[in-house]
Amino acid sequence: MELETAETDGHLRESSSRKKRKRKEGKTRMTTKEEKNPTVSIAVAGFIIDNAQSLELATLLAGQVARAATIFRIDEVVVFDNRASSDVDTVVRPGHDGNESESGAEFLTMILRYLETPQYLRRRLFPMHKSLKFVGLLPPLDAPHHLRKHEWCSFREGVTLDVNPPNSKGTLVDVGLNKNVVIEEVLEPGKRITVAMGDNRGAEIDGFKKAVDSSSPRDQIGMYWGYKVRYCSNLSSVIRNCPYKGGYDHIIGTSEHGLVVASSELVIPSFRHLLIVFGGLGGLEENIEEDNNLKGKNVHDVFNSYLNTCPLQGSRTIRTEEAIFISLQYFQEPIKRAEQLCNGK
Repeated sequence: MELETAETDGHLRESSSRKKRKRKEGKTRMTTKEEKNPTVSIAVAGFIIDNAQSLELATLLAGQVARAATIFRIDEVVVFDNRASSDVDTVVRPGHDGNESESGAEFLTMILRYLETPQYLRRRLFPMHKSLKFVGLLPPLDAPHHLRKHEWCSFREGVTLDVNPPNSKGTLVDVGLNKNVVIEEVLEPGKRITVAMGDNRGAEIDGFKKAVDSSSPRDQIGMYWGYKVRYCSNLSSVIRNCPYKGGYDHIIGTSEHGLVVASSELVIPSFRHLLIVFGGLGGLEENIEEDNNLKGKNVHDVFNSYLNTCPLQGSRTIRTEEAIFISLQYFQEPIKRAEQLCNGK
C-alpha cells in the first residue's frame, strides 16, 4: 500500500513537472515568436525637400511620405542627408527655436515625427516652429494609435506631466482622455510613453497603469502602432547605425537602373529586419558616390537587391514621393511571402 502510494505520488510529481515544463516551453516559444516579428524600414533621401518651391509644397511632400509609411505599415522611416562624412548624426530636436538653418532632411524628419504623434500630444511635445507653419493643411494619418477621447484601446500613447499625482506616488500621464492616468513608475516630465490601459474597458482610467515598450501593441495584439523616425547624415550611416540587434539582414535599393522583376516572381529571403532605400534626384548611385564611407563601392556592394519597381514609366522621371507609393505596393506580396517563410507557414 505504501509502495502504491509512493508510486502514485511519484506519478503526480512527474505529471506536475511535465506540465510546468510545457508551460515554460510555451512561454519560451511565445517570447521567441515575439522577438522574431519582422520589421520593414524605409530610408528616404531627405534632400528631396530642397527642390520644393515653397514651404507649403515642402510640407505637402513630407505629408505624402508620412501617409505612404502609415498606409503600408512601415515600422521605421530613416531620413538621410547628403553629407560626405559625419561621425555623429545630428539630433533633430522638435522644440528648437527655428532660427537655425535647417536642411531638407532635418525638415522632413520633423514633419514625419509631428504627423506620427497623436494629435492630443502634439501641443506638449512640439513647441511653435516655423517648419510646422503649414502642417494644418495635411490630411491626418489616422493611424490606429491616434485615438479619440471616446475610443477605447488596451494601449494609449501618453506624455508624462510635471504634476504630482494626488494621494499616490508615481507619474501623472496625459493619454488623451478626460482624466489623466497614473503609472507606477516615476518618470521625468515631457516624456512620450506607451501606456497599457488594461483589459477592463469600464475601469480604463481608475487604478495604476503601466508604461510598456512601444512595440507591445504590435507584439501582443497585432496592432500597427506607427513608425519610428531616425535621421542620418548620409547613406552609409543609415546602415551602420541600425537600431536593431544584428542590423538589417536584407537591404533593397530602388532605381530606374535596377533589375526588372515582376512582383509575383520576386523572392525576398526570410528576414528579421528589411530595409528599402529611396534615393534623391541623382539616384542612389549619386548618394553612394558622394558618401566618403562608400568610396569605390557600387550599388551591388551596398544593396542585396537593386530593383526597378516601375519599369514601364511614361514620365522621364518618377518623383521620390511617388516612387515610395509605387514601390511599397510592389513589395506587398513578396514581403508577405517572406514573412510567412519566417514564421514557418
